Amino acid sequence: MHATESLPSVFVSHGAPDILLSKSPAVDAMENLARRFPDPRAIVVVSAHWSDNPVGVTTGGQLSTIHDFGGFPQALYDMKYAAVGDDELSSGIARRLGEKGFEYRMVEKRGLDHGAWIPLRIMYPAAQVPVVQVSLPTGSFDELVRLGAALRPLREKGVLVMGSGGSVHNLRALRHGGPAHDWVVQFEQWLLAAVDGNQFERLITPSGFPAIFSQAHPSLEHYAPLVVAWAAGDPDQPGRRIHHSFTYGNLGMSCFEFGNRYGVTSRCDS
Repeated sequence: MHATESLPSVFVSHGAPDILLSKSPAVDAMENLARRFPDPRAIVVVSAHWSDNPVGVTTGGQLSTIHDFGGFPQALYDMKYAAVGDDELSSGIARRLGEKGFEYRMVEKRGLDHGAWIPLRIMYPAAQVPVVQVSLPTGSFDELVRLGAALRPLREKGVLVMGSGGSVHNLRALRHGGPAHDWVVQFEQWLLAAVDGNQFERLITPSGFPAIFSQAHPSLEHYAPLVVAWAAGDPDQPGRRIHHSFTYGNLGMSCFEFGNRYGVTSRCDS
């Protein structure tokens, strides 16, 4: 059965690629999230690992699995995710991008990067839902907001809009064992307060960012999909955090949902 009503937009923290090799609270949360509602008609994913100008939109049938990482166990490089595209949806997205003033290009045979296929393999391991990946724009926060707004109407058609990045992503701060550092916890608290309080201007106004922002995100690519997911939700409703954990000490694994009019249960880690 496929969703016929509006779905929320979601943001997932995809973590390190080896998240697929063992169970964890974040894996459980993503598995549970997919069970909260019927299979989407399709999934549109915006990943931290594809930025492009003009904005890229995947098209074509079978999507390859891109192993765009190094230094992990061979088992990860042997994994495939047999997703298929949806050319009609890709064309509709391109039209919406044009209406929002974006230049865009249709990209054949690109496949899905690990920011896309790893969470999808957890959520929909049978690859039964068509997937279109859209690149992040390379410009301003305003472009991220416009991209989310362009994708927002798709939710009314049973399409799941998913941003995939990380709530805290500083690879130099990774470590084995021990609790997250104070600055990591403080950033997660700031993020939660902004989302819960429907204070989304705080998320896109650099002059108001906390001093620890640059520690939590030395670069913006893992933060940007959160902004897109928010903008694809309902601007009149607060979002909500549906999962919270850490891996590798300081890697934030929070997940959020926006525009939950479908009645999806508010948490996916319970």
